[in-house]
Amino acid sequence: MFTHKAGFETVTSPFAPNLASTVELKPSYNIPIVLVFAAIPLLIIQPWIGAAISLFGLFLLFQTVTLRLQFTATDLDIYRGEKLIRRFPYQEWQNWRIFGNRVPILFYFKEIKSIHFLPILFDPNTLKTCLEQRCPRI
Repeated sequence: MFTHKAGFETVTSPFAPNLASTVELKPSYNIPIVLVFAAIPLLIIQPWIGAAISLFGLFLLFQTVTLRLQFTATDLDIYRGEKLIRRFPYQEWQNWRIFGNRVPILFYFKEIKSIHFLPILFDPNTLKTCLEQRCPRI
């Protein structure tokens, strides 16, 4: 399912978007929740390791709630709330990859001057579809 933003209105459609529309990825809480629940037994066995994993899971949960990724016609934009915090123009991308075939856990992309790794905190199917449409791999 895709969410298109047109002006201030959000329209949800099961059809693939045209490349001129903006697609906002829905959040996915899978990784943070798994980390937090996996940390519970570790807190008993190895308290420091369990606490570290739990805190990391809570941090990712906060990021999932607050961050939004939007694919526009020319850029991948990252928002915190309504504020644009980072813009990645497709023309600067050299490559991308999603790690984890059955369970996607990490999204990698390389720009001309930098490399980025993002945990999959959003719908991986929509992410892959948007990447294939807007940034075909070389």
